[in-house]
Amino acid sequence: MNMNKTKILIVEDESIVALDMKNTLTNFGYEVTNCVTNYNDAINSVETNKPELILMDINLGNGKDGINVAEEIYSKNIPIIYITACADEKTINRAIRTNPVSYLIKPFKREELKSNILLGLYKNRNVADLGIEKTFIPLGQNYYFEEKKNRLYYKALPINLGSKEKELLKILVESKGQIVTFSDIEYKIWGNNVVSNSTLRTLIYRLRAKLEHKLIETIPNVGCQII
Repeated sequence: MNMNKTKILIVEDESIVALDMKNTLTNFGYEVTNCVTNYNDAINSVETNKPELILMDINLGNGKDGINVAEEIYSKNIPIIYITACADEKTINRAIRTNPVSYLIKPFKREELKSNILLGLYKNRNVADLGIEKTFIPLGQNYYFEEKKNRLYYKALPINLGSKEKELLKILVESKGQIVTFSDIEYKIWGNNVVSNSTLRTLIYRLRAKLEHKLIETIPNVGCQII
């Protein structure tokens, strides 16, 4: 076993999904320390194997869920990427408080998973702030926005954003210091197409997770802003 490989724990109660993620991570060059299906095994694996990052399913079936695991190990400062089908507001608000790296909705693209893992490891290793252009707009907490190319950076690391996430970030940056209503966001991104509340909620949360979540403030039933 190559001890230099980054160690990642998979917490996932569907064995087929867990196996696919394990194979994907192995192909990426990471070491999977364990695949566990429940709260107790997750806590024990963290203590025993000391992973450097965790892929965390939220719905673990019976008893405590993945957010409970994240709450229990919060002080250990291990980057967490939630991988879930849950997009309801209550779940999202609980997840926000654990300050995850990202929140991927199943099904997700493998390259999206890879970029989020790189972000989590980069942030946790506290890499020096190098290579940031003076023209970049500082958003706070070492995040920068390159307006010309519509790109987000954490220190010198470009963060992979989906097309809708890019549109949302641009809208919020251009209105920095002002609340943008949910209806305005819907119109600017989707035009006259009807979208569900969960679609917009999930989009905002995914962007919040890729930033420091405190940088985007949401006002219930009104809108959101970069603070």
